Amino acid sequence: MLGPSGSGKTTLLTGLGGRLSGRLAGSITYNGKPFTNAMKRYTGFVTQDDVLYPHLTVTETLVFTALLRLPKTLSHKEKVVHAEAVISQLGLTKCKDSIIGGPLLRGVSGGERKRVSIGQEMLINPSLLFLDEPTSGLDSTTAQKIVSTLWELGKGGRTIVMTIHQPSSRLFYMFHKVLLLSEGNPLYFGRGEDAMPYFSSIGFSPNVAMNPSDFLLDLANGVLDDPKEDQALIKQTLVTAFKTNLLDSVKEELQKVDDSQVHEKLQKGKFNQWSNTWWQQFSVLFRRGMKERKHESFSGLKIGQVLVVAVLCALLWWQSSDDIQDQIGLLFFYSSFWGFYPLFQAIFTFPQERMMLEKERSSGMYRLSSYFMSSTIGDLPMELVLPTIFVIITYWTTGLKPFATNFFSTLFTLLYGVLVTQGLGLALGAFVTNQRSATILGSVIMLSFTLVGGYYIRHVPSFVAWIKYVSITQYTYKLLIVSQFKAGETYPCGTNATCYVEDFPAIKSIGLGDKAISIVALAIMLMGYRLLAYIALMRLGVTKK
Repeated sequence: MLGPSGSGKTTLLTGLGGRLSGRLAGSITYNGKPFTNAMKRYTGFVTQDDVLYPHLTVTETLVFTALLRLPKTLSHKEKVVHAEAVISQLGLTKCKDSIIGGPLLRGVSGGERKRVSIGQEMLINPSLLFLDEPTSGLDSTTAQKIVSTLWELGKGGRTIVMTIHQPSSRLFYMFHKVLLLSEGNPLYFGRGEDAMPYFSSIGFSPNVAMNPSDFLLDLANGVLDDPKEDQALIKQTLVTAFKTNLLDSVKEELQKVDDSQVHEKLQKGKFNQWSNTWWQQFSVLFRRGMKERKHESFSGLKIGQVLVVAVLCALLWWQSSDDIQDQIGLLFFYSSFWGFYPLFQAIFTFPQERMMLEKERSSGMYRLSSYFMSSTIGDLPMELVLPTIFVIITYWTTGLKPFATNFFSTLFTLLYGVLVTQGLGLALGAFVTNQRSATILGSVIMLSFTLVGGYYIRHVPSFVAWIKYVSITQYTYKLLIVSQFKAGETYPCGTNATCYVEDFPAIKSIGLGDKAISIVALAIMLMGYRLLAYIALMRLGVTKK
């Protein structure tokens, strides 16, 4: 597919590949048969932007894809061998152990990244392969290699459909068929070598020898040698000429297509939408997620941030066991800091993986439930290690009760609150597609929860009192207080005087009872927020039927 920017190449290709969202007029058929989910098993789609995990190597990327996309009838070893064969076929052997890289991480070259993207689709040996501008941003030599590779693949009995912006003359004559588009209208469809004679026959020919694709793009823009000519009139003339001279022959050619073989394959595939079992998908996605996300979750910056705050807390509250107000302030800081920190970490989880999830779900690679569970469980050790280190550093230095029961009660309460807050962040990140908007919304919500948490204000006005019943901070704060204090304990409240802790104003407003209510409320939020995140993700990567 040739055409200038805005001519509709990508829209048409995305529509044909079943990946265009929104309402579509007309019908798309494959060898006369309507699109079904089973067809995703026999079609590949390579987007213009390479959507790959930056920290995985070329081999890991293709092996994980093979484990997810190839049928369960093949063993693990056979799938790995298949991935290695694709690496060799696409000329990626030299860089197979190099990481993919990204904007801020050096990895393989642009041409190698593109071949990895093509390799992911080639693993399933597709009957039909769509590519959106695979040569975009590459030099002519690398573009030549990419198209030559595709040409070889096409000789193996596959149909390859690609958009291309401005191919060289060498590339142009490699295409078996060319579709020229202008503002969504076809101007030519036929063999590449017949394009120039066709336009000459209707009165459009270049004055000098030039690259055929350059001349076709000029025509699609309505540009001829005379700049004074009406561009809109030229485009309309070409559209009319196509309808008059070529449309009938194109329709006649389409009616001759033999669909028996493809239809038979699709009928077989229709009853088995998924290549692998749920557990196999979960296992592969879990291992892949751990390999990729460990670089971000355990980055030096995040560990340093938590350690600095922990040391600062230890110094500020150093052995403050004699002052109950300071101890309560420390517990509230626990609940507020570990409310904001995991929230913002979680908000960025799904937006960063959004494009990958859309790409892989639209190709029918795995169930959403297996992805969601692997992501949630894979994040647990990464999300819980840092707060555990934080509590270990601050608990024993700040004079909190030096008993194992109190320590583990405080630790588990904090980890419980972290998991609930993480669920809220996942839901916000999944529902609000704009990261900046999600961050602002998360700040407002968590700030509201903190303000009504029971520390800053004890008598919340009745018209906003409902917020405290959905406040993660309040329930976590209450459980933290209960983990340190119990009814009947006393504290020094004056010279030679003691008072009951339940009568201390900051504790009295929260209370030391109804512990079970806080645990159940957090459990409901823990499940509810994750359920909302799952529902929000269901709309991503759904293939257009």
